Amino acid sequence: MELYRGRRLWVEKRLFQLPHGKEKEMVVVHPGDAVVILPREGDNFLLIRQWRAPINQYIFEAPAGTMEEGEDPLYTARRELIEETGMDAKTLIPRGFIYTTPGFADEKLWLFEAIDLTPSGEFSPDDDEVIEPVRFSASKIGEMILNGEIIDAKTICIFFRCLGEKFA
Repeated sequence: MELYRGRRLWVEKRLFQLPHGKEKEMVVVHPGDAVVILPREGDNFLLIRQWRAPINQYIFEAPAGTMEEGEDPLYTARRELIEETGMDAKTLIPRGFIYTTPGFADEKLWLFEAIDLTPSGEFSPDDDEVIEPVRFSASKIGEMILNGEIIDAKTICIFFRCLGEKFA
């Protein structure tokens, strides 16, 4: 049963058959899939400082955005990178995907590392976004994650997915 449908997401309540045979009614949120991009310029990375209304504060995060219906993740990644940073990437390296909150949502985030950056104005930022691009070294981002200055889960995930071999 559909509980809510908006422009960006919909919510349903339905009966699930659990692996051990029991049934359980659950609420599932369907926000749609999205992309996250970690733009790299040599030893530095381009994050954004963005205002997030639900938490009423600015946070540092990797550029990201929702995929339009039928849109390819690679196309979305390029579009969102340009919209949020003003930079295009000659190379987008797929880094897999993550589920954000599989306990109640089916949102999948496709992860990309962007290299060979060049300025671009092909796409404009959304009018409801308050964004400032900021460059950091990998060591500074790692420090910001550890000290709690970067609190955005998708940013922590993409950073580890792109640079995790240094920590393994």
